[in-house]
Amino acid sequence: MKTYRILILLGISFIMACESKENPKPETLVFDYNFMTDNDSWDGDFADYPIGEEEFYELIFEYSTLPEPLDQTKGALKISGNNHSDDLFMFVKRKITGLTPNTSYNIIFNIEFVSNVADGQFGVGGSPGESVYIKAGASPQEPLKVLDSDEWYRINIDKGNQAQEGEDMIVLGDFSNDTEQNIYALKTLSNSSSFTTMSNINGELWLIVGTDSGFEATTTIYYNRIKATLN
Repeated sequence: MKTYRILILLGISFIMACESKENPKPETLVFDYNFMTDNDSWDGDFADYPIGEEEFYELIFEYSTLPEPLDQTKGALKISGNNHSDDLFMFVKRKITGLTPNTSYNIIFNIEFVSNVADGQFGVGGSPGESVYIKAGASPQEPLKVLDSDEWYRINIDKGNQAQEGEDMIVLGDFSNDTEQNIYALKTLSNSSSFTTMSNINGELWLIVGTDSGFEATTTIYYNRIKATLN
């Protein structure tokens, strides 16, 4: 009888192990960056502008502290540009590793940034708040600006255009600061439904966050926190 019980227990254990392999629990990975001491290996760049016009477009990317009246002991990624093309794309990116190769991941983004543009403002070409779209996404290949046949820099992933989403990026919201004052304020955006992409053969993904602008003047944004939760 004792041997019979042992065999039953072994059989149950084998069945449970098989079920576990067939239906594994989803893996949850959290990548959270708050830029307290440095840029956390994030880099910045620009697209949708003509070659050699970096100075004219006043393109700036740097590690900074939050502007007044916010807490200036806290760090941020500062990126700024003057949108002469009516389509300037300003983005930050970072490679993440340690993922399962060639695997589909669902991603929830939480992006905290600083804006000094009140709601409902008017500007050249569009609103400086509601016409500047905050996008987030991920790609198995590195997001890079590349020259097209007209010698304009374009991004090599599908980000969509302004309010339109692309395969590699979704719209989280806009740049307005959710107040009635043109003062620097923190704002957090996230996606209500998960964004799906696939890791590359090396178990890597590139996270990308950016502004896709229809406002034909200067936008300066400070990213205070970027969080991506992968399942």
